[in-house]
Amino acid sequence: MIIRLTGALIRAILVVVLLATPSLLLPGMTSDTAQVVTLVALFGAGLTFFEYASSYPGLVEFRDAPPFNRIRFVSLFLTVVFLALLTRGQVEPSATTSLVQEIGASVGAVIDFPYSPVRLVVLMLPPDTSVDHIELVRNSAGISYLISLVTLAIFIILQRVRRWPLRNGAFNVWVNLPTFDPTAGGDVVERLERDARFNIALGFLLPFLTPAVIKSATALFGSVSLENPHTLIWTVAAWAFLPASLFMRGIAMGRIASMITEKRRQTSRADEAGDGLLPA
Repeated sequence: MIIRLTGALIRAILVVVLLATPSLLLPGMTSDTAQVVTLVALFGAGLTFFEYASSYPGLVEFRDAPPFNRIRFVSLFLTVVFLALLTRGQVEPSATTSLVQEIGASVGAVIDFPYSPVRLVVLMLPPDTSVDHIELVRNSAGISYLISLVTLAIFIILQRVRRWPLRNGAFNVWVNLPTFDPTAGGDVVERLERDARFNIALGFLLPFLTPAVIKSATALFGSVSLENPHTLIWTVAAWAFLPASLFMRGIAMGRIASMITEKRRQTSRADEAGDGLLPA
């Protein structure tokens, strides 16, 4: 119990650091912004603490199947830090921000090709947007998308090298997939494979669909300029992080489906051997 509470507390503190990072790195934070950030950080910390302190399932998936959520957290944290440094470099340039800007410019130039997700993000900006802001958005989208791709590659490699999630012991579907009901009807493997394909497809399409939907909605809600630094950071971070998370969830659910299939095959062979149909 003490180990569980300590781990939950550490995770809650890390969530606070994540949510407060843009405000800590960006200059000129107002009192209103500080109050909103504090409120959101406390809410996120409380939700994380109670989620991981409880032994019962809640909202977080793959809670007891590291390093799934650890990889996602590190990916989001790095994305937020890089975007905050890019934005800070527009006001208070330094050696660190200049290095990040050079990396972002290089990545943005490579990924910004016709019909790419980065190009679609740039195209959703209003026509009267300044060149400097377009460059900032392009670099932010490029470096965020690169981090999401690296995150997927790391998860796939760790899944194969470390035999995730079997290396951590038995996999508890009830705790790690709280939103998945095995008794809802139909074969569990088929439902897991269907959900896996859906998440992977949605993760692939979301970076393309989101800018298009936002661009189409400008007639109703107005154009999206992303002039506010906090809006820019969290919008671009979510645009890159959510598809990567869906990809990881789809890959993980496909892995679980294959584990269940293999377990059934082993059980079937054991039953046939016990009945004398196969050599023991």
